[in-house]
Amino acid sequence: MVRSGRSEVVVVGRGPVATALVASGGPGARILEDVPEDAGRELEGADAVVLVAHPGDLSELAGSTGVPVRDRRASAVARARRVLEGARAAGVPHVVVVSSATVHGAWAQRPPIGDDEPVPPPEEAQEGLVGDLQAVEAELQRGRRRRTPVLTVLRPAPLVGPGVDTMVTRHFEAPRLLTVRGAVREWQFLHLDDLVSAVRLVLAQRLGGTFTAGAADVLSPERVEQMSGMRRIELAAVTAFGTAERLHRVGALPAPSSELAYVVYPWTVTSEGLRAAGWEPHRSSEECLQELLDQVRGRLGVGGRRLGTRDAAALGAAGAAVALIGTAAVWRQARARRRG
Repeated sequence: MVRSGRSEVVVVGRGPVATALVASGGPGARILEDVPEDAGRELEGADAVVLVAHPGDLSELAGSTGVPVRDRRASAVARARRVLEGARAAGVPHVVVVSSATVHGAWAQRPPIGDDEPVPPPEEAQEGLVGDLQAVEAELQRGRRRRTPVLTVLRPAPLVGPGVDTMVTRHFEAPRLLTVRGAVREWQFLHLDDLVSAVRLVLAQRLGGTFTAGAADVLSPERVEQMSGMRRIELAAVTAFGTAERLHRVGALPAPSSELAYVVYPWTVTSEGLRAAGWEPHRSSEECLQELLDQVRGRLGVGGRRLGTRDAAALGAAGAAVALIGTAAVWRQARARRRG
């Protein structure tokens, strides 16, 4: 069960992460999509609160389409504040927040992300959900100034599992694997079941602080290509990001080009703190990728849209960019061969 022994665990949020947490908790866990201003009443008697700060692992925008960025971010920050204030008012001793390792950024030759790596402050002009998560974490940092409740932030690697539909999973629905010239994109995943086990561990041991969480192994680009059977398309960074930015400006991509970084650059994590506390993920990155490939088999994402799905463009800026840029690049190469 997702509980630490004395009472119930309240999960605040929606999406596959929240669903998996509640499903694993049995009668000792319940879910709230949001908490009211007087959150203390809703949280009274709980032994812990788990706040899911995002619905998937990064930029699953379902339900946010058409919502101004400023309003969406303000809503996310306000929800985090209400959870912390409500937990204090109700005497809840422990709050766990599921964030994402994307808050640290991704770039070429990026070293693995440790637990103590600082999170950049949110930028006013940053439109994507990475900025939203950074803003939520900034609110949590302010909340750390109070001694109670114990606050834990989990930052997982890209998630895989039932219902997870994000810019990373959409990357494997595109016609080609987009790569950026000069960058080696290693891949690490985390299964939903292992994220749940990480939450259980920090609840059971009442661990406070920040922890990264990812599978033990990291896949090379060559292994990913071999497993997926997909050929890669390599572009200069200026071409990939410039195209994505133009597509975003005209409304073809729902999130900024900066989020393309998370499928073309590495952002692996160390999981050092959790491992020291006794946590071990049961699924490898290779097993996670195989499950992901099985889930997306038969799907094709073109222009960020699954054929036959009207709102697929809202489910991941980077996935859309991969499909659009990859398709355009393949077309250009074919045209060049015909001319030759």
